[in-house]
Amino acid sequence: MPAFAGMTRELSDPMRILGIDPGLQTTGFGVIEADGPHLSYVASGTIRTKDAARGDLPGRLKIIFEGVREVQSRYAPTCAAVEIVFVNVNPQSTLLLGQARGAALAALVAGDLPVSEYTALQMKKAIVGSGHARKEQVQHMVMRLLGLPSPPGPDAADALGIAIAHAHAGTSLAAMAGAGGALERRQHALYRKGRAY
Repeated sequence: MPAFAGMTRELSDPMRILGIDPGLQTTGFGVIEADGPHLSYVASGTIRTKDAARGDLPGRLKIIFEGVREVQSRYAPTCAAVEIVFVNVNPQSTLLLGQARGAALAALVAGDLPVSEYTALQMKKAIVGSGHARKEQVQHMVMRLLGLPSPPGPDAADALGIAIAHAHAGTSLAAMAGAGGALERRQHALYRKGRAY
């Protein structure tokens, strides 16, 4: 009798994943449905803060918060994935981007969504196979993976890419758990050199 006889793994319900690519001026969002390895497109777009007065940071953050809540309400995702922000050359830009990301995260957790986080490198590896892929390559692969008629805009493509990376991670974890391991996805960001917050 084979060692795996009698072991069954129930197929999980389809996941509806909301991916977020945070930005102070433009926050991308993408919603996909994942049924095992099968992915299907639901919606994508951007939340733009250009209507806020120049220099009105609280106003911009409010637009991002309310925009993410509206997307959440309209498409009813079961979980969310957000891109992790790393420090870049300009500290001021990093701080502003971090605040935009915080507004998006606050909106997601206010709606009781479980949130996972991925770096741009992880997303690009999951979508293109290379962590140094260009934006155009991400757009093209997202279009192919979801069967879209044309490439989505760069911010929406990154958000869809984050959602796809989350779907792939979930499929991999489910397969490993079905092989007998008790695994859980980490729900927080890992920073360089393995430090966690």
